[in-house]
Amino acid sequence: MNAPQRITSRDNPLLLRLRRLAQDGGAYRRAGQVWIEGEHLCAALRARGGGALQALISEAAWDDPALRDLAGWAERVSIVPPALFAGISGLESPAGLGFVMALPPAPAIDASAASVVLDRVQDAGNVGSILRSAAAFGARQVLAIKGTAALWSPKVLRAGMGAHFGLRLVEGLEEAALDVLTLPLVATSPHADTALPQAALPRPCAWVLGHEGQGVSATLLARCALQLRIPQPGGEESLNVAAAAAVCLYESARRGPG
Repeated sequence: MNAPQRITSRDNPLLLRLRRLAQDGGAYRRAGQVWIEGEHLCAALRARGGGALQALISEAAWDDPALRDLAGWAERVSIVPPALFAGISGLESPAGLGFVMALPPAPAIDASAASVVLDRVQDAGNVGSILRSAAAFGARQVLAIKGTAALWSPKVLRAGMGAHFGLRLVEGLEEAALDVLTLPLVATSPHADTALPQAALPRPCAWVLGHEGQGVSATLLARCALQLRIPQPGGEESLNVAAAAAVCLYESARRGPG
């Protein structure tokens, strides 16, 4: 690590750039860099062997030996007063530490990997939660159709809690890109005849999850080999898309690899 740089002006070019990355959900696409904030996410990046181009740390966090050590893992470190860090942070209670990492190059789709397909899922919290479930239950790949919330936006990153760093993430896809998959697509529908627990579930498969209000598009449903219903004995169709994803991915994991 080079000697830390101290910054005291809110108009510093680095802070202007980080403010855009932290507050504009799509800025990472233009900049080719991603802002991740908080000790948990920064530690998850380091644990996965990723690289941090820049650390930004508040003066208060710099006084914490653990946070100072974590910041020192980055190629460059800048220290700012807490008020300047708060002006960048997207958190109500800023953690005082953030990294800038290079946006990973978009990988090719793995044709045979257990996957999740996101069809215009727009809520960042839902998308991040789905990524967490995918990572927890062994789906190694997430394929996002155009119209889905930006996968590397700060809000999705926070909701993902580090899941990003263990998944193959491909976004901005047209439905036709799914043609390369060699495993079946499976969607849920409240109108499906077959309930998930009784279904002959293909393993591995690609679970298709749709827009919060509109569900999976008709053209994408037509690509699915199977549509299943999640039983809800409470009598209400109350599962949101993130909860439905967790149920489906758990069921795939429970039954084993096939």
